Amino acid sequence: MILELKRQGLGISAIARQTGFDRKTVRKYLERGLEAPVYGPREPSNRLADRFQFYLVERLEAFPGLSARRLHREIKAMGYEGAYSTLTEYLRLIRPAVPRQFERRFETAAGKQAQVDFAEFQVEFICEPGVIRKVWLFSMVLGHSRWLWGRFCPNQTLGTVMRCHIAAFDAMGGACTEILYDRMKTAVIGEDAAGVVTCNASLVALLAHYGAAPRACQPYRAKTKGKVERPFRYVRQDFFLGRSFRDLDDLNAQFEDWRTSIADPRVHATTQRIVDEHFTEEKPQLLTLPARPYEAVLTVERRISQEGMVAVGGNQYSVPDTTRRRIVEVQNHAAEVRIFEDGQLIASHPVLEGKNQRRVDPGHRKPIPAARRAVQLPSPPADGPVVRRPLAFYEAVGRRLANISEGRP
Repeated sequence: MILELKRQGLGISAIARQTGFDRKTVRKYLERGLEAPVYGPREPSNRLADRFQFYLVERLEAFPGLSARRLHREIKAMGYEGAYSTLTEYLRLIRPAVPRQFERRFETAAGKQAQVDFAEFQVEFICEPGVIRKVWLFSMVLGHSRWLWGRFCPNQTLGTVMRCHIAAFDAMGGACTEILYDRMKTAVIGEDAAGVVTCNASLVALLAHYGAAPRACQPYRAKTKGKVERPFRYVRQDFFLGRSFRDLDDLNAQFEDWRTSIADPRVHATTQRIVDEHFTEEKPQLLTLPARPYEAVLTVERRISQEGMVAVGGNQYSVPDTTRRRIVEVQNHAAEVRIFEDGQLIASHPVLEGKNQRRVDPGHRKPIPAARRAVQLPSPPADGPVVRRPLAFYEAVGRRLANISEGRP
């Protein structure tokens, strides 16, 4: 300040009057000029926790993970009167450094592995306003290129899982050597004491048809299949939120358009490569699709209802009016339900997704003849009296009908 006032043209007496300093003091600082201040070493102060340093160091060396709250309670019982915040600052100085375990990214060779999982979504379809439905997104991601395929499903049954596998393999034009699964019940059905995993026999047969083998991830280690779990958050934020869907078919149609136009053509955040271009390089390493489609057959017997319907998997499928037997044989294929009578195929339907749905093949129902449609039986008066007849009258009618059926007058 003294130097600045001198620079402005004030004399020593004027500076002394304005600052309140003695003129000798003003003259001394003007002669000395501008100097950087020099600070001496700070005198060490006694911390409250210094008394407990030996105890704290000993505890932390034995148990590095002890919390500051725990140590504060322990030394407080020993006479510590300082604050908790004071102790935390002191612990930063004496706590031994814990070596950090860096995660290693696990990469797979081209065509080696795909990861499969389900994620739950809640949606309100336009066709069912006010009704919140649960749907599950089946997703398959190639471990090398991160190519993504998925389908929203009404359930997670074995039939749904198998149909999604077949569709995913068809979409990618091949199959991987191994498929990594979470511990979902449709894939992994048990594990013995030695850690040997037992997979669903039907799923194993399906994968064997394509030359692939199932593999279960380690329990409670979700990061071992992070390549398929991380995209679920991406799907939810970039596709699902803020959209409306007429029904499940519309949901899947919009998802397929988003997948092919946005998800797979993007630059992947981890690989820093365009997913589709990366997949083009990986595709030649995939296993070639088998010449014949997979035919999984589960044969059961079902009774035909009074409406000419057969119940399969919680849904109803029609049979022809000409069906004579009440019990028919039903074959559950991967994408089709086939109904047989005496070994002859009488009906074939695509598998219905979900529950409580009906499918009636128009060819199974004969048109009602015009003559029968024209006959109108008289209806009794709504409020008329009910005529009572003796039992003999009904016996006579029964004998008459029996004679007519036997061809007697």
